[in-house]
Amino acid sequence: MKKIVIDPITRIEGHLKVEAIVDNGEIKDANISGTLFRGMEIILKGRDPRDAVLLSQRICGVCPEPHAIASVSALEDCAGLTDKIPENGILMRNLIHATRTIADHILHFYILSGLDYIDPSKVSEYGGNNLDLNNLKLFLEQGYSKPFLPHNEIDYRLDTRTTNEVASHYLKALDLYRKAQEMASIFGGKWPHDSAIVAGGVSERLTSDKIHSYLWRLDELEDFVKNCYLPDVFAVAEAYSDYLGIGKGCQKLLAYQSYKVKTNGHYNNSLIAGGLVENIDKYKSLDIGNITEDVMHSWYKDSSPLNPENGLTEPDARKSEAYSWIKSPRYNGEVYETGPISSLLATYLSKDNTFVKDMLKTSLSKINGKISNLYSVMGRHLSRALVANILCHHSKIWALDLEAGEPATTEYVPPMEGKGIGLASAPRGALGHWLTVKDGRISNYQVITPTAWNASPKDKDGNPGPYEQALIGLKVKESESPVEILRVIRSFDPCTACAVHVVTAKGNLVGKYKVV
Repeated sequence: MKKIVIDPITRIEGHLKVEAIVDNGEIKDANISGTLFRGMEIILKGRDPRDAVLLSQRICGVCPEPHAIASVSALEDCAGLTDKIPENGILMRNLIHATRTIADHILHFYILSGLDYIDPSKVSEYGGNNLDLNNLKLFLEQGYSKPFLPHNEIDYRLDTRTTNEVASHYLKALDLYRKAQEMASIFGGKWPHDSAIVAGGVSERLTSDKIHSYLWRLDELEDFVKNCYLPDVFAVAEAYSDYLGIGKGCQKLLAYQSYKVKTNGHYNNSLIAGGLVENIDKYKSLDIGNITEDVMHSWYKDSSPLNPENGLTEPDARKSEAYSWIKSPRYNGEVYETGPISSLLATYLSKDNTFVKDMLKTSLSKINGKISNLYSVMGRHLSRALVANILCHHSKIWALDLEAGEPATTEYVPPMEGKGIGLASAPRGALGHWLTVKDGRISNYQVITPTAWNASPKDKDGNPGPYEQALIGLKVKESESPVEILRVIRSFDPCTACAVHVVTAKGNLVGKYKVV
């Protein structure tokens, strides 16, 4: 038996550590550790509930908008506002949320994970003297791919032409990521941490020029998703077809509904379905009351698994059986993965959406895959790109439905007492905020992020979390470049800054970690 330790995992948001036990080239067990504690739930206690939307966005600088939407939704639920949001407010939230999600998926594939499949030595060989590609090659070889060197131990499979096409799209993706942030800021006010998403709607004044400014940028974004992002995912999936069966994980999926759409004149439906998917073709509705958080192997004071409505955040950094600052969310005591696969399949199975069904079938045929292959490393990459394409398509519809000059928010009286739940489909999956107000102040606030579901440690029954299950059984080369582990973990798009919301208030050292 040997142990592989990767600390930290690079090219992700936050601090994550992997310990894998390897026997004869196969991972037999794995521990995933979130190594940073911030206590956002504790920070929110005692504050005006209207402050939560601003502070909770600070959980993450990459995807703050879903936190804003989940936070205001929880307050609106508490205040009885849910059905009183003006149509412009609903559509503007959809556009902010969708555009940031598309940008996040582009960021993930090209900057954070796609380069696990790109051989830096091939960049700029094809196509002659390209200054940008030569600079990119230098960047990759001198620092971006460390510490996983030497490169000759990594199974790069893309030919030189495809390598350079994907690499050139990497450079274009940086520009599109910036433009997508500009697009959403037209309605959100700024980035990161939007100022315009408020309980009651969106505070940004809607004008015709803002709608047109958004639409002409959307054309370029949609063109990139259709003609660069999706083809690049197909190319990588074709070259690494074995990764359509690697990293399957727990094979149970959980999604929250998101992006309100109109049916029969009312916004009482959603584009992205919520629910549970099991055995790839079995869809079930979701009961939020069945969600609990287990802390057996987390650095929090022991308690029985609690629904987040009654959740506790009481750190215990010296707990002997713990190995992560991430709690273990469970549904009916069972492990569930969340993310674009969950959103895609829940929508595919539960809704009569011809666009989604045809797109998924066509895309799978391009890589000789089946729906069951979505439970995999490449399945996660494909699902992410398809969700981006779905959101591009619907964003144009939403933008054209906006009415300049009409209200986008409604007035309300902040609640003095009550409880509320806000759910959203974040780029990485199901995000939930649970709010309790007493005497006009927040008495309890709990957040369960997508990465908390996916990167959760073992629970009281010893069940490994989705990351851990995806690693167990993985074949790895015994080399200095354990890239197989990184490909599996990064396919989930980790955001551990979101997941572990170390130092005490007096500045005393709690833990010391060597970062290489």
